[in-house]
Amino acid sequence: MINDFYDSAISRGFWHQSTDDKGIRKLLQTSTTGYIGFDCTSDSLHVGSLLPIMLLRLFQKCGHKPIILVGGGTTLIGDPSGKDETRKILSNEDIKKNKEGLKKIFKKFLSFDSSKKNCAVLVDNLEWLDKLNLISFLRDIGSKFSVNKMLGLESIKQRLSREQNLSFLEFNYSIMQAYDFMVLNEKYNCKIQFGGSDQWGNIVSGIDLVKKVKNRQSYGLTSPLITTSSGHKMGKTADGAVWLSENKFSVSKFWQYWRNTSDEDVIKFLKIFTEININEVNKFVNFKGEDLNELKILLANSVTELCHGVEKSKDAEAEAKSILSSNSINSNIIETCEQKISLKNDILKKGISIKQILVELNLSQSNAQAKRLVDQGAVKINKKLIQEKELLISKDDFLVNPKKENGFYLIVFVGKKKYGLVELVT
Repeated sequence: MINDFYDSAISRGFWHQSTDDKGIRKLLQTSTTGYIGFDCTSDSLHVGSLLPIMLLRLFQKCGHKPIILVGGGTTLIGDPSGKDETRKILSNEDIKKNKEGLKKIFKKFLSFDSSKKNCAVLVDNLEWLDKLNLISFLRDIGSKFSVNKMLGLESIKQRLSREQNLSFLEFNYSIMQAYDFMVLNEKYNCKIQFGGSDQWGNIVSGIDLVKKVKNRQSYGLTSPLITTSSGHKMGKTADGAVWLSENKFSVSKFWQYWRNTSDEDVIKFLKIFTEININEVNKFVNFKGEDLNELKILLANSVTELCHGVEKSKDAEAEAKSILSSNSINSNIIETCEQKISLKNDILKKGISIKQILVELNLSQSNAQAKRLVDQGAVKINKKLIQEKELLISKDDFLVNPKKENGFYLIVFVGKKKYGLVELVT
């Protein structure tokens, strides 16, 4: 089992770049310790953070010891990686609250059973960063860093090239992260750091520091930043982030998010975000049509089970089926639907065709396809069959939204599996 992590991480799509492939493969032949850091910028994580969590879960299942580092200290600084502007500085109280929220998520995916040798450990870098003496730190640690090299870090370079402000506080973030790795190496014999591909420079800085100060070999491995087939970042919807906490994003909406995965992304997501055997997933590669729709349900169920439990996943699936099978409109569809657009009254006065609605909801790829769908009897508005290809949508087609003052909506159904929500903005 120990040796499975290297090959499994590659085959499932967790592996982007490493500092030393041969060295890491050798390291992983016996039980070792590795970590990933998460800053406490919110009391939840979104699905964009699910890949590193699944990586740590696989790491532990293969017999290794995962460390989750929450950045109680580094959150006070702010990571400039991938950011166009300085992050808002949070209070100690906000950070403490956020940390507790993150703990609840990690406990769903990792075992913290202290009776086991490879139990997960959660540490907060505020524990050591808050005790640093500035002069001593600059002399002992700061002297090991080259400003020339730091200016070459992608996160720094991008901000400077765009002439965007980069505070001295943020400039120090890479040093803080490197120092974290050194402390974890010393306290827990942590030998490998994981992170997204945008963390490459920070990880390498940590390895260099461990070598210079402790004369120890350590390693780094980055995972790809996951985007959808459309090129968009994972975890974003029309309503904002897809959070892993139920109190920030309902289980029904979470399930529906995965159910609405594009055809091109299903296999990739099954590999990364589920624990279905990789050989089984590879058998699905040529699935099309109805079989592909069943895979999307499998994906939605599998991810939701991991994050929210079996029962809540079953309830979410049942709710989605009731929306599609019922002859009446279930009001929950307003809350759970991910395919949605908003229309203004003046647009309706001019007239908007059912074809355009289908295209804008991504229920059809073109006007021509939309025509064919209507001809095939596949299109319904609020459960009413549409037979007129040139139909113009009017306000009379909209239903009253009982949960929103002066709110109106309509539901467009295509076949038995797809639907979208159109809201009227008055």
